[in-house]
Amino acid sequence: MRNTPLLEVCVDSHASSLTAVRGGADRLELCGHLAIGGVTPSPVLFQQIRRDCDVRIHVLIRPRFGDFLYSDAEIEEMCGEIELFRDLGADGVVTGVLTPDGALDRARMERLTACAGGMSVTLHRAFDMARDAFDTLEAAVELGCQTILTSGQASGAAEGKDLLRALYARAAGRVDIMAGCGVNRANIRELHDYTGIRVFHASCRRSADNGMRFRRNAVSMGLPSLSEYELWHADEEEVRSCARIVHGLC
Repeated sequence: MRNTPLLEVCVDSHASSLTAVRGGADRLELCGHLAIGGVTPSPVLFQQIRRDCDVRIHVLIRPRFGDFLYSDAEIEEMCGEIELFRDLGADGVVTGVLTPDGALDRARMERLTACAGGMSVTLHRAFDMARDAFDTLEAAVELGCQTILTSGQASGAAEGKDLLRALYARAAGRVDIMAGCGVNRANIRELHDYTGIRVFHASCRRSADNGMRFRRNAVSMGLPSLSEYELWHADEEEVRSCARIVHGLC
């Protein structure tokens, strides 16, 4: 049944996965490196979480940080990863490919969805970078996607609520419109009341010190804008609050 109340929490660690499930998440979107927007996670991490978390797990298939225009080699990589996670027991995959002109790349998406077999397919926020939201919605429906994750092509779901409402109306139950980006306990009810959406995606994250006492602050192992000594984890109380609101939507 489409638009059944559901909270999906995006996670990139075993600890966050356990926290999200304890808080009442209905589904996990498992990623690697959420600090850069998420990429395909480790199969070993997936196996740990599959073993210890009794909820549906959808796996992000994104080979790198950046845009959604992929080379033939990257598509081959993505197909192999989809088949791998399918065989490991994933319930779904989350992915997206665009053409240079900003349309959904139907040919390459058909190849990826064929690899998914019976798994659920979510079109991720590549949707928010597409040129025409309604053409992209129709293409996703024709491809058999079960869900579209979107902020309404805005910086956050609250800012994109007008388009979210229009997308929900246009979808008419053919595909779940899942509101994501900046979703939290303070705005879920308002977003639902305005758009009708009952399927939400949130990170529910908080930062924490990593425990290192010796620190060499002049050296960076990655992006200079990111602290080497800060970790981000799912916050159980935020998940619980979000889940309570979502599950109470009529």
